[in-house]
Amino acid sequence: MRRGEDYFSRLAKQKGYPARSVFKLEEIQERFRLLRPGYRVLDIGAAPGSWTRFCLERQRCRVVAVDLVEVSVEPRHGQEAFSFVQGSIMDSEVVERLAAKGPYNVVLSDAAPATSGSSLVDTEASLELARRVLEIAQGCLKPGGNLVIKVFQGGGEAELLKRMKSLFARARAFKPGASRRESRETYLLGLSYLHKYPKKT
Repeated sequence: MRRGEDYFSRLAKQKGYPARSVFKLEEIQERFRLLRPGYRVLDIGAAPGSWTRFCLERQRCRVVAVDLVEVSVEPRHGQEAFSFVQGSIMDSEVVERLAAKGPYNVVLSDAAPATSGSSLVDTEASLELARRVLEIAQGCLKPGGNLVIKVFQGGGEAELLKRMKSLFARARAFKPGASRRESRETYLLGLSYLHKYPKKT
C-alpha cells in the first residue's frame, strides 16, 4: 500500500499540478536540458497531465499528448500549442495519428501499466510498454531529438538501454530525487537521436 502524501505530493498541489511526477521531469530538465521553447513534444501516458502542463507552461513547447483517459489542459499561449489523442499506444491506428502530428523534438513517457501486485508481471508489462515507446520514438523523432522512458527495474531494462545506446549519441538511466524511495521505477534517457526521420510515403 502506498504511503500518504509526502513533500512532493503536497508541493504539487500547492503549485497547481495534478501529480508529483512534475518534479521528476523538472529535475530531468535541469540536469539534461531536453526541452527548449518551441520544441514539439510527444507526451505518452500523459494523464493526469503534469508533464504536459510543465512542457506547455514552463518550457513553452508545443505538445501532443496521448493516453487511455482524457487529459484536459488549457494552454496559456494558444490552443494550437496542445492537442490530445485518446487511445492505446498498442493500437497501430493511434500510433499513425501520433506520427502524423510529428516529427517531434522530444518524446516523453511516464506511462506505467496497471499494477497486478506481482513484481514479475508488473516489471514485464512495464518493459513491454517501454519497448513500444522506443519503437514509436524511432518512427517520429527528429535527428538530434531526445527521449525519456519510465521503466520498472527488474533486469530487462539493461537490454533496452543497450539498444538506446545504438540509437542516440548518449543514453543512460536516471532516477530523480522526486521518485519515491521504495519505487522500482527508473528513467531511460536517450540524448541526440542519431537516425534519420523516416520519410512519409
